[in-house]
Amino acid sequence: MRTTAIRGMATGILTAACFILISCSGSNAPLEGSPAYYWAAAKETFATKDYVKTVEHLEKITATENEYTARARPWLLVMTSGMSAGYMYLADSFEAGARANKANPTGFRKQVNTYRREASQLALEFVQVFDQFQKAKDDPVPITMPFPTGNAAPPTQLNRASAGIMLAQQELEPVEKQTVARGVLLTSCDTAGAPNDLAKTEELLKPGTLTVPRAAFMTAMANTLFAESELYGSRKLDDRDKQKIFCNRALDALKTIPETKQTKELTTKINKALKAT
Repeated sequence: MRTTAIRGMATGILTAACFILISCSGSNAPLEGSPAYYWAAAKETFATKDYVKTVEHLEKITATENEYTARARPWLLVMTSGMSAGYMYLADSFEAGARANKANPTGFRKQVNTYRREASQLALEFVQVFDQFQKAKDDPVPITMPFPTGNAAPPTQLNRASAGIMLAQQELEPVEKQTVARGVLLTSCDTAGAPNDLAKTEELLKPGTLTVPRAAFMTAMANTLFAESELYGSRKLDDRDKQKIFCNRALDALKTIPETKQTKELTTKINKALKAT
């Protein structure tokens, strides 16, 4: 159900080749279908920016409790929320384009609807994974995902889209891919505790042994839940029940950690949003 652009990040041949390499790498190669196998596969597909496949592999791991689950869940949370953020950004850009191009807004609105459906699907999966994560009570939280390469700036083509100039089909696919990758990159920075600092995040993730205090991780997740709740506002998907679910999940998360100035301010914003629904 992901968009064509994201599904096309790597061909089936590349994925098959990845698995062949894993299975033939030696006598110590992980057994096909095992958590270790999917962990290695997730790293391979992540390196090629086939994020849909990466999510699928991480889902296989987190479906059971095993030696990789504690590491896979935080990574899956970053992937689903980061990809959702990318689609939300695309939707907002094309929504601005629809307003700018009053003579022919139909194509822009179609893209907005597509991107918001994708964002919602990923956001809902994020909530499900987050519910599982909370039961584990991990402290500190292991962040062992590789550093996601990419550009922190949005694709320049989106400036034209926002101004009401529809992008050609051959432009759309790479723009979608770059924007979703940017969402994952920025979310990784937030989760690692280095918002918008790519260099610091890359350094933190380099050893593969980064751990984040649970309170800091839960604060980042609450921020994500609140940001995703806006997707369901009256001016977007207009689903107030889901908006309330995301806001309440964020509040519940904040109640499990010590109050700070940051969490207090976030709680105030969430409660204000709930009153407005």
